[in-house]
Amino acid sequence: MNRRKKINQLLKAHAKKASAKLAPKSKPKYISKADRAKLAAEAASLPDPTTPVADAAQAGASPQD
Repeated sequence: MNRRKKINQLLKAHAKKASAKLAPKSKPKYISKADRAKLAAEAASLPDPTTPVADAAQAGASPQD
C-alpha cells in the first residue's frame, strides 16, 4: 500500500469509530449482581402504595370536612 492509501484508511477508521461512539446505544447499561440484589431488597422492604391499609388510613382522615 502506498502512503496516501494508508493515511486515508486510518482517517476513515478513526472517523468510523467516532461516529459509532456518538450513535445511540441499543443495550441497557449493565447493573452488577450486587446492585440488582440491593435494589430488589429495597423494593421488597418498601410497602406497596396500593395496600388496603394505606387506603383505610386515608379514608379515616377525610371526614374532618
